[in-house]
Amino acid sequence: MTRVKRGMAKHQRHKKILKMSKGYRASSSKLYRVANQQVLKALANSFADRRKKKGDFRKLWITRINAAARLNNISYSRMMDGLKKAGVTINRKMLAELAVSDPAALAKFAQIAKDALK
Repeated sequence: MTRVKRGMAKHQRHKKILKMSKGYRASSSKLYRVANQQVLKALANSFADRRKKKGDFRKLWITRINAAARLNNISYSRMMDGLKKAGVTINRKMLAELAVSDPAALAKFAQIAKDALK
């Protein structure tokens, strides 16, 4: 049986990991074993945080809608309930955008919600 040398493949694999770990501090970017651990951890965190980002944006939108709704004398939960009862289907992202860019339009939505709750 012939001998198989894996030096080149191993070297390429190490280079790939060390390239991914550029910018890490100290041995985390210099030594393969430490760099490999840091890269695996970074990849796991980035995977999880891509999913977490969706929830973070939703929280931001709700906060913005709540602040704008309270300027119109209605709470966030009552406004959303009123809009649902009125049959208005607009998502939180668009409501938050209106809260920032066009408060007058959001005031109309708040009034629709108030009327639907009566």
